[in-house]
Amino acid sequence: MRIIAPILLIALLSGSMNAQETRSPYKTDFWKDGSWIAGSTALNVLGVLTIQNKDELTDSDLANLDKKDIWGINRGAAGNYSVNADELSYIPFYGSFATPLLFLLGEDERKNFGQISVMFIETMATTGAIFTITAGTVQKSRPLVYNESLPDDERKDPDAQRSFFAGHTAATAAASFFSAKVFHDYNPDSPAVPFVWAGAVAVPAYVGYLRTKAGKHFLTDNIIGFGIGAACGILVPEIHKIGNERLDVYPTAQTNVMGTGIDTKGIGVNYSF
Repeated sequence: MRIIAPILLIALLSGSMNAQETRSPYKTDFWKDGSWIAGSTALNVLGVLTIQNKDELTDSDLANLDKKDIWGINRGAAGNYSVNADELSYIPFYGSFATPLLFLLGEDERKNFGQISVMFIETMATTGAIFTITAGTVQKSRPLVYNESLPDDERKDPDAQRSFFAGHTAATAAASFFSAKVFHDYNPDSPAVPFVWAGAVAVPAYVGYLRTKAGKHFLTDNIIGFGIGAACGILVPEIHKIGNERLDVYPTAQTNVMGTGIDTKGIGVNYSF
C-alpha cells in the first residue's frame, strides 16, 4: 500500500493536469476520482473478507447434490474439471490488464496516460467490488463440485462454493472493453475500431470458455460476469467524457438500512436532470 498510494496520487495529479493541456475526450477530478478509487477499494477489501469467511459444504450437502437441480443451460458443465484449462485461462486474463499500455503508442493518449490510468484503476476496482461482494454473499457450487472422481475435500472447499459470478471473465471483459472504448473515443474515425471491439469481445469470451471447461463456472456465471465487466469497461470512460457530467457511478455502503438491521454494499448510479 505504501507503494500504491504515491502511484495513485501521481496518476490522479497528472490525469487532472495533463488533460487541460492536451486533447482528451475526458475530464477527471482529483477529489472525485480519488474518492471513487478509495471507496471501491474499501468495498473490495470488504468483499474479500466476506469470501474468506464462506463456509465449506458439509458431507450432507455433498451427498444431496443433484445435476437435475441445475438449470438446463448449465447442466452440461456440471462435473467439468481441467487443470490445463484453468492454467491456460490466466494467460489472456493477465494479458488483458496490459492492454492500456498500448495507449503509449498514440501521441494524445500518451500525453494523457495519467488520466487513462486513473479511469482504468476505477474500472477494475469497481468491477472487483461488484465481484467480491457477490462472490462472498452468494453460495453456489462450481461445476467441479459435481465431479465425484475428485477428493471430497476439494469439492467441499469454500473456494469451490463461489461459482457466481465469473470473476476472471468479468475482469478480462472490463479491461478489454475499457481499452476498446478509450481507443474508440480517441480515434472515432480509425478503420481499426471494428477490429478493436471484436477483440474486446473475443478475449473475455475465450476466458469464459476456459473457465467453464476448467469446472470453475457455469455458462450463466460467465455470461453475467462478461456483462458486468463490459458494462464497467464502457461506463467508466463514458461517465468521464466531457459533456456527460450528469451521469455518475459510485461505490456505496450502508448499515442498518431503514432500521431493518440489514447492511448493504454495492455500486450507486445517479443521473442529474
